[in-house]
Formats: sequence, structure tokens, C-alpha cells
Amino acid sequence: MTLSEIKSIKDGRTPESMNELLSRQIEHIDAKIDEWVRARKLLLTLSQTISSALGVNEEEITVQSLPAQAIVLGDLNNYSKGRNDYDAFLTFYKTTNKKYPDLDLNYPVWGLFSQERIKRGDWVWPERYYFYNPEGPDQRPAALYAIGYTRGGYGQTNELYPRMIDYINKNGLEICGDTYEEYPLNELTVHNDKDYLIRAMITVCEKK
Repeated sequence: MTLSEIKSIKDGRTPESMNELLSRQIEHIDAKIDEWVRARKLLLTLSQTISSALGVNEEEITVQSLPAQAIVLGDLNNYSKGRNDYDAFLTFYKTTNKKYPDLDLNYPVWGLFSQERIKRGDWVWPERYYFYNPEGPDQRPAALYAIGYTRGGYGQTNELYPRMIDYINKNGLEICGDTYEEYPLNELTVHNDKDYLIRAMITVCEKK
């Protein structure tokens, strides 16, 4: 409050006016608390994403059992009539904002591929987009994932998926669910846009 505002309140103070003023200030503080809590959740997610990529062996493929995690999952992307991945990306933001107007959309967005897409070697443009958000209404399910890494720009995974599929086939596993493609080290941390760290997580299970 400015000094002139304080003087005006002081000169005209009554129990009723002071009580109303305090109520307004409480509402203002509550709004600020909500804003800071949302900001903390975003920063924590960004920090955890970067931390998850530090020190990883980029040449190694591992199989890990991961817990479920809250995400915001978009609709199926539409690539008809000359639309590309950027068009689908913008549509994802628009539809998500319309569907969840109170949800923070500042989280990094990644791509999802169905098992059919990965099996037939179609892994350039994502089938859907998603992002992690503690308040997300959807889930990346708890499952067994084959996890691999490569370096490149967005969508440059031609080397990674054949290597991962070969590993899966040679280790008594099979693809049995969606693939989650993430960029834990991207323009936020890396100068060269051809040197982002790409992480693919393919849902697998024991071969029957």
C-alpha cells in the first residue's frame, strides 16, 4: 500500500472498514500463495526432469519398473490436409487450454507413440502430445519400460528406436504398450539444438 492509501485508511478508519480491508488483504495473500505454489510445482518438475538425465549412460538401454505419474494427455493428433507436427502442437495447446482453463500449461510437452506405430517404424510425428503435471487428470501408467537415449533435435530418433527394438527382441521382451518420448535436456539447458538429449520409454512385458 502507498503512504497516501495508508493515510486515507487511518483518517477514515472504523471497525467495519478495517475488517473489510483485512478481508481483502487475506484474499490477496491467498491468491499470491496459490501463484507461488503453482510456480513451485512447475520449477520442481523442471528440476526433476533435468536431474533425471544427469549422469545417465547414453549408450545403455535399461529396463525399469516405473510408478504411475500424473500427466495431461492430448487428443489424437490430426495430420490430414497437409498439417504437420507444429500444427498438431498448437492444436494441443488450444484444446488443452479450453478443456482445462485453470491448468498450468507451462510444462514441457513430449510425444506419445502407440505400440503399432513403433512396431511399423513410424516414429517421426507423435500420435499424441502430453506433459507431466502433478494436477494432471491422466496417467502415464505404472509399467515395465525399456529406456534408451540418443542425441539430436526434435524428432531425430532414427538411430534410437531400431537399437531399442533390437534390444527388446534379444532380451525376451515384447512391446505391449505406448512409447513416451521425452527431451529432458533441451533448449532450456543445451545451446546446440541438434544436441538435445532424447529419452524414449517403450512399454514392454515378458514375451509369452
